[in-house]
Amino acid sequence: MRPVILQLAGLSDCEALWQMQKTAFAPLLERYRDYDLNPACEPCGRVAERLAQPETYYYWILADGERVGAIRVVDAGNGSRKRISPLFILPEYRNRGYAQAAILAAEQIHGAEHWALSTILQETGNCYLYEKMGHHRTGRTDNVNERMTLVYYEKD
Repeated sequence: MRPVILQLAGLSDCEALWQMQKTAFAPLLERYRDYDLNPACEPCGRVAERLAQPETYYYWILADGERVGAIRVVDAGNGSRKRISPLFILPEYRNRGYAQAAILAAEQIHGAEHWALSTILQETGNCYLYEKMGHHRTGRTDNVNERMTLVYYEKD
């Protein structure tokens, strides 16, 4: 696993986060055509709204000084489940262990237990990653369209 640093992003990073998010999620949009849910379809203003939420922490994922992706952690700080939504790595940096390292780094900051997330069931690599990191399926799924199903995970 390659080392990463999580660097807190701020409102001034909104445009850059949005552009990276669109690039990272474009292949999934093309594959699943989930125009209502895919982060590549979100307006920049939606990222700005999240950045302004007091319970939201957006982090750049830095590897060797380069921004390779980002992770958003929702942590109300009140004992409720923390949530990862979204986590993304730019296509040219995938399959190098950066997502796994980012999850571990987020757990060091926010605590290793009491997490929730969802991912695309058909993306077996994503499911494998989250299961490898200790998340288990809740049994809940949502069919988005004929190509795509969301699967929900928790980690206690």
